[in-house]
Amino acid sequence: MKHRILVVEDNQPNRELLCDWLESEGFDVAYAENLEQSYAAFEINVPHAVLLDVQLGREDGLSLARWIRQRQGLRHIPVIAVTAQAMVTDQQRVIQAGCDACIFKPVDFKSLSQQLELCLNRPTQIPSRA
Repeated sequence: MKHRILVVEDNQPNRELLCDWLESEGFDVAYAENLEQSYAAFEINVPHAVLLDVQLGREDGLSLARWIRQRQGLRHIPVIAVTAQAMVTDQQRVIQAGCDACIFKPVDFKSLSQQLELCLNRPTQIPSRA
């Protein structure tokens, strides 16, 4: 089964680079250019993981991570932030928003590959019926 990755990136060259790389690695890829499109993408086909640009123009991309973590049926989905903001405080903000990892731009595809492998191969928490 192919893992489906949602790329949320407003910058077209960055989005195309990520999507092309993911497809070449064998992933099924969907993309969104803004928050509205990203919420709609979840209605169409829930992804196995999300690559999320932290700054989507004037929108805070991390609001999508918070939205995912607030939904019972979605909170297990790995979210990897992709950002040009490389300060320690930026990393802390990303993790506090609910992202599982943070990759810096320009993207190191070896690191991204490792993060995806870690996130997609971790055991899923199954809610108990207690």
